[in-house]
Amino acid sequence: MLLLIFAFLNVQAQTICIDPGHPSEVGRGTSGKKISELTAAWKVAKLLEGKLKKAGMTVVLTKAKEGQFVKNKDRAEIANKAKADLLVRLHCDANEGGGFAVYVPMKKGISGGKTGPSEAVIKVSTELGKLFHAELAKHLSMHLKDNGLLGDIRTAVGARQGALTGSIFSEVPVVLVEMCCLTNAKDEEFMASATGREKMAEALFKATKAALSGTKKAAGL
Repeated sequence: MLLLIFAFLNVQAQTICIDPGHPSEVGRGTSGKKISELTAAWKVAKLLEGKLKKAGMTVVLTKAKEGQFVKNKDRAEIANKAKADLLVRLHCDANEGGGFAVYVPMKKGISGGKTGPSEAVIKVSTELGKLFHAELAKHLSMHLKDNGLLGDIRTAVGARQGALTGSIFSEVPVVLVEMCCLTNAKDEEFMASATGREKMAEALFKATKAALSGTKKAAGL
């Protein structure tokens, strides 16, 4: 809670933590025929990092190289330590339907004896998630199907725990983006191309800025 308040009182710093998904305790992620989730998340994260830094924001990544193993609890704690204004988690899904989605914690879960996130993190993550998703959809829906803004209990891990591990341990606002479905041919074609990854990174950049614009309002300042 204290980290959350600190972040909101230091809006000008605008620190973003980018979490390129996998490898973690749940494995190396999904894979298509042309690109893996691990590679897609890392490449898009590095593009997004450059855009955010160019805009004057402080950026922290949860890992230093593509194949680095980091547990999801530790990824959240990196964001907490950085007092991030927003933790953006990047993943790719696996289903034939295709499309992107934004997930936020909407209830508390339990992982490793920890119950979380706090009601404050849930509230602000949901509010900022709405802004984030709306802007992301504005720039991606002409390329990929929009599967909406969803509670992270709708994920496989979230359904078991009540929330994703990265949400449970997060003390800062958090969104998880399933950027596409790599088992869908159209989606994979988009993500496997440099042009598609650039469009994704640009959309994420604008979505992050839109979410940050709502930080003061969400904090009641």
